[in-house]
Amino acid sequence: MLQTDPTTSEATAAFHRLVANVERVIAGGGDAVRAACICLFAEGNLLLEGVPGVGKTMLARALARSIGGEFSRVQATPDLLPSDLTGISVYDQQRHEFRFVPGPIFGNVVLVDEINRTTPRTQSALLEPMEERQVTVEGVTYALPAPYLLIATENPIEQHGTY
Repeated sequence: MLQTDPTTSEATAAFHRLVANVERVIAGGGDAVRAACICLFAEGNLLLEGVPGVGKTMLARALARSIGGEFSRVQATPDLLPSDLTGISVYDQQRHEFRFVPGPIFGNVVLVDEINRTTPRTQSALLEPMEERQVTVEGVTYALPAPYLLIATENPIEQHGTY
């Protein structure tokens, strides 16, 4: 008989509960739901390809809600800047100092919709969050929340505007 330690069985049970909870919202999304949950547990990232209206945003939102996390969505466009994702420092006139305003990359589940529409420069701003689970802005490094999952989407039909 195969023996597993309690942490493995607990993680397996938590995974199955998460999949079941997300599938209550995303009917028939089996493979995509399982892939998203695997990526979350494995601290990976996910690229979903699909035409509009198949539930990619709802999947990301349901996953965030299922873990009690914050959901962020960014619509990728050619004029999207790296700072639109990571955040910026804003001058506070009352305190006479700069304060950091986090961008949407600081959610637990971040959806970058139609990533192929944005420039390589902006896409490169996603590399540090995806790999290191942190963001560096103006020389200061900020940790991202845990758990963290970045989901990017592409529309296979509408490829014009890609870089």
